[in-house]
Amino acid sequence: MSDLDLGGMSLEEAEREIYAHIVSRNPEHDFEPTLDRVREACDLLGNPQHAFKVIHLTGTNGKTSTARMTESLVREHGLRTGLFTSPHLTTVRERIQIDGEPIAREDFVRLWLDVAPLIHLVDARSVEAGGPRMSFFEVLVVLAYAAFADAPVDVAVVEVGMGGVWDATNVADGDVAVITPVGLDHQQWLGDSLADIAAEKAGIIKDGAAVVIAEQSASVTPVFDAAIAERGARAFREGVELEVVDRQPGVGGQMVSLRTAAATYEDLFLPLYGPYQAHNALLALAAVELLLADGGAPASLEGEPVETAFAQVTSPGRLEAVRTAPLILVDAAHNPHGVEALVSALEESFAFETLVGVVAILEDKDAEGILAALEGALDHVVVTASSSPRAIPVEDLGRLAAEVFGEDRVTIADSVPDALDAAVQRAERDNDLGAGVLVVGSITLVAEARVLTGADRRKGSGRAR
Repeated sequence: MSDLDLGGMSLEEAEREIYAHIVSRNPEHDFEPTLDRVREACDLLGNPQHAFKVIHLTGTNGKTSTARMTESLVREHGLRTGLFTSPHLTTVRERIQIDGEPIAREDFVRLWLDVAPLIHLVDARSVEAGGPRMSFFEVLVVLAYAAFADAPVDVAVVEVGMGGVWDATNVADGDVAVITPVGLDHQQWLGDSLADIAAEKAGIIKDGAAVVIAEQSASVTPVFDAAIAERGARAFREGVELEVVDRQPGVGGQMVSLRTAAATYEDLFLPLYGPYQAHNALLALAAVELLLADGGAPASLEGEPVETAFAQVTSPGRLEAVRTAPLILVDAAHNPHGVEALVSALEESFAFETLVGVVAILEDKDAEGILAALEGALDHVVVTASSSPRAIPVEDLGRLAAEVFGEDRVTIADSVPDALDAAVQRAERDNDLGAGVLVVGSITLVAEARVLTGADRRKGSGRAR
């Protein structure tokens, strides 16, 4: 039984009340270029972000999957881990994990009761000076760092929320920085060009740190090269020191062989689909080599922990099968770059005769680019709107979809449950045996589809193992 004084509330009720308070603050996409409030809160807590080693990840796509693989590798080497990712699919506690498990409800409530007075103090000081309260994301970052220090963890694997320079997570000093592929997303906050976005993301590179960099476009590479030189960092680049040597798609995932600066690891089973997941695994492997080298030259890791770490990794909401007959896949891709990678994985790993999409997109995303990237992969699309207040209205998205797909290939559904039902009926009508449904376009849409299909309640859902 809990020894917390909750005023008669259950732990579940307390969690809901805490989340309602946090989410009432400025949302995580409300980007403000300052770290002052987070730094002040961390100072009041004794700077918990300096109590453990940090692997810090940024990029446009692949951050969460790479973070989960990295955490699994670190944990299999006998170190206690913290994992901070965003957004969450079912519960906010998914964002703060200890040893591969979301923070327990009682621990989350206790954490808030301990930290909240300091959060409110920072709020009051900021408001008095004419500023805002701490944002939703800033509060979660502070809670995560406090939880990791309290556990205590040996290593925290931390995914940025957005960008890098001004991201709230950047009050920590990453021992290893990981930069996944950079594409266009969040332009209204990060800049209109790939070079501008890369400059923001380069902000996580700290003086003397090791940096693992995915293969990037020509306009992005010079930006990272300049930041690495300026900060005296050590770079390990895909296509130079790092390489996916071989990959063979198979049942339930793929077999990969990966070359790092220290060794070549052959025939590793990765239970995730798509070429991009092999490249994510490469970045994770290189990052953990560098972390364990502790500033020295990277050394090869023992084969068994590496094999175990990769074999147990999951990535909920990333080309995840949530139902069979017909097969329903959900994927959180929400920009053209991510959708293009998704389509490549679909073509490689699945043989649908008919594939029907369920699509909802947020207003700040490139809806036309997302639909265009999906057009060649889908036989029919059902457009809808998720519960997010930022969702594009159904009628507006429907008109845009008709321009891309043609009116005869578009159905409009007012709700996510109706959209799923319509897509399943359409798929089964057109092809009973080789039919599938793909839910894609926004993370909130995927989260709702997982709840509707019961995927959020299955063992291991939302967990690293």
